[in-house]
Amino acid sequence: MTGASLSSSTPVTMLAWDLPTRLAKWSLAALVGLAFASRYWGDAALVWHQWNGLAILVVVVFRLLWGLVGGSTARFAGFVSGPVAGLRYAMSLLKGRPPHFLGHNPLGGWMVLALLAIVAAQGLTGLFTSDDIIVYGPMTPVVSDATIRSASGWHQRLYPFLLALIGLHVLANLAYSLFGRDNLIRAMITGSKPAASYADRAPATPGGVGMALACLALAGLIVFGGIALAGGHPFP
Repeated sequence: MTGASLSSSTPVTMLAWDLPTRLAKWSLAALVGLAFASRYWGDAALVWHQWNGLAILVVVVFRLLWGLVGGSTARFAGFVSGPVAGLRYAMSLLKGRPPHFLGHNPLGGWMVLALLAIVAAQGLTGLFTSDDIIVYGPMTPVVSDATIRSASGWHQRLYPFLLALIGLHVLANLAYSLFGRDNLIRAMITGSKPAASYADRAPATPGGVGMALACLALAGLIVFGGIALAGGHPFP
């Protein structure tokens, strides 16, 4: 009876990612997809595409702020490691004996940074992009024609790299979910993983809802207020 009661009281799952972290991830994924759609099937002046870009920048800034004050698995200090740790993890992965992490593993941590960087770069260059006909980004009134041409070019050139990183990220998550012990896709939806021994801190400590709302408000202020202070047009 005692053993049975102890077994029944043992948690089956534990918190891996808090709600703000998951909402930021899925919101960013949806917004990037909508940005693609609004680019090819939106209005001629790409107004909705510009709103998409501004929303993406808000989510990226929120995620950067949340990476400082959010839950334990959301904080950069908790999952960003040096290249040596990444190499060791890659070697253990090739040997078929990788350690299991409640949050992001060392390679996954670098993938998060790479995705945030390229999405941010895509959004920032979009602020300065114009087709010289009817499309004018929020910051085009305050920069030179040379800057607009350069930003427009980079906005186009970065796009294939963004698609490649997204594809690699999706494939890695599918591989872990189908062939590994970690169903990362389900965990990023539910926020939990099976209770087990993990290489990092477990269970995760969630960030506060109030702090998340404050970070979101600050992110909006940084993006829209920053454009306005720089002399641009924050509302397309």
